[in-house]
Amino acid sequence: MALQQSGQASIRFALLLAGAAAFIWLTALYLPPVVASHFEKDGYANGFMSRGTYVRFMLALVIGFPLLLRVMIGFAFRSPDARIHLPNREYWLAPERREQTVAFLQSTLQQFVALLIVFLCYTHWLVVRANGSNPARLSTPWMVGGLLAFVALSLVGTRRLLRRFSVRPSKE
Repeated sequence: MALQQSGQASIRFALLLAGAAAFIWLTALYLPPVVASHFEKDGYANGFMSRGTYVRFMLALVIGFPLLLRVMIGFAFRSPDARIHLPNREYWLAPERREQTVAFLQSTLQQFVALLIVFLCYTHWLVVRANGSNPARLSTPWMVGGLLAFVALSLVGTRRLLRRFSVRPSKE
């Protein structure tokens, strides 16, 4: 059962990565040859790069970084001696509960990685839109709103983890 869920999660992750790569590639067609890629706090561009360099950078960031995180998560939990720090660690990582605990942790971290991919694609879309104006200007309210949504959803995930593992198990 856990192996089947792991396989399904891997397929969903691969599809998300493929969708993100296609999104970056296709929306990059709307970028000018020289892309405004860095913006001041007022939204005006103060850094530029070629479209090809920008697309390679975004693909590495949106695909490579989450892929690296996913691989690291997999390796981190593979070892039975993994250093997993949890409240009530002895209870949650006891042999009879370890597999379920690790599966929950992996699932939650994979959800965070998926959220990160969506946020990075959103940021790219804001850059594409900014480059559609003259002079290039990033929408600060939309950027701040997206960042606040990302942080809020990350905190919800963190709270979910803490709530799950801070429960004091009853004495058996």
